[in-house]
Amino acid sequence: MRNVLTAAAAQGKAIPDREELKSALVAAGIPADTLEISTSKTPTGLDVDAIEAAAKSGGDCVIGQIRGGAVTVGVLPVLASGKCFVGDSS
Repeated sequence: MRNVLTAAAAQGKAIPDREELKSALVAAGIPADTLEISTSKTPTGLDVDAIEAAAKSGGDCVIGQIRGGAVTVGVLPVLASGKCFVGDSS
């Protein structure tokens, strides 16, 4: 996950597009059915300040964030809902 997010952050766009990021993660071997990607646009069409991606692995979520060109990755437990994120994600 870190390598894909770092490559996406290095492309020069403040925030990568949600579908582009999802495609890159799947191409890197992360199964699409384990992925959740936060939205890349606000309801008014503006770019978000950060985009997050998560992949479920057993009872854990590997979660990565791109904010201001910096990448952060961590591991958190799966939520009671069985998901990694609360709210809008795909």
